[in-house]
This record gives sequence, structure tokens and C-alpha cells, in this order.
Amino acid sequence: MARFLDEHQYAIVRAACARLIPTDQDPGATEAGVVDYIDGFLGAFASDPPLIWAGGPFSGRFGGDPRFATFHRLSARDELAWRTRIEGSQGIPERERLGPVVGLQQQYRDGIAALGDDFVDVSPEEQDRRLQAHEAFTEVLHDHACEGMYGAPEYLGNRDLLGWSYIDFAGDVQPRGYTDEEVSQP
Repeated sequence: MARFLDEHQYAIVRAACARLIPTDQDPGATEAGVVDYIDGFLGAFASDPPLIWAGGPFSGRFGGDPRFATFHRLSARDELAWRTRIEGSQGIPERERLGPVVGLQQQYRDGIAALGDDFVDVSPEEQDRRLQAHEAFTEVLHDHACEGMYGAPEYLGNRDLLGWSYIDFAGDVQPRGYTDEEVSQP
């Protein structure tokens, strides 16, 4: 279920993320569902409460009450800050207290358009050329791709814990914690 991106935009972001974190002998952005993380973040306010802060203190993966899947409600101030970051100021006075803000949603609209409607169909070399030509967007996309690859799966990425498995990270181990042996491993 798309939250922000339409089907065509979703395909472009998915292809771009596959160039940034490719699949080789190990899983990449595609397998880890990185585009679902990005779509969920950009459309965080399509859910009530918004997909901003997962609950806690435990995920339930290693015991404890599985509260990560329940998201916190935001205070009015937090909602204003997050909406401004994601949606931009949009001429709304309380969002423009420090000046106009181009939100992440608009940055993605512009970045996707700059990559071109045919991005999914061009050669990998041409995809790389286009990503390099739009460095500012590619930097934002890369940051979000990494968050989606290695973040907590409650935020819709890191499907099947592939990102954590890839880097041999146990993930959130609370309330169990780490054993002395795990801490002292190189």
C-alpha cells in the first residue's frame, strides 16, 4: 500500500535505490524493501498516529513486550516540526517562522522528475549518470536508503532483517542485552 509515491514514482525510487545499494552476492535495497521505508517516511502522516516514533521500550524480538509496532502520538510542537520537514512550509505562517522550507516530499517530486520518466528502462550506466548529475537529490536518497536498509523494520524497511543480517548485527537485543562474550568479540 503506497502512502505517498504513486506507482510510477515508486518504481523510479526502487530502481534508484537498487543502484545505490545493489544486489550482488548479498541482498540489496530491493530485497530489504528500502522503497517501502522511504514511501512510509514521506507519507508518515497518512497514518494515525504518524509513522515517526516507534513505541518502546522493546521490540519483542528478544523478549519483552513488543511495543515498537505501536507508534507514539506527537505533541503539537513535534507534529509542526515533522510536518515542516516532510511536507515543507507551504506558505503556512507557523511553518515559516524561520523562512520558507522545501520539504522532503517536494525534494522527492523534483528529484524523481529530474531522473526522468524513463529512468527504470535505461541502462544501469545511464541510471548512474543521472544519479551523479543530480547529486543533491542522490545524497538525500542515499541517506534514506541507508536508513531503510539498516533501521528498525517497524519503519517498513529492513524486510526480514536483511540489513542487519548482512552486517551481522543482532539488532535491538533489549531486554536480553549483550553477553560478555558478545561484547568482547572483535
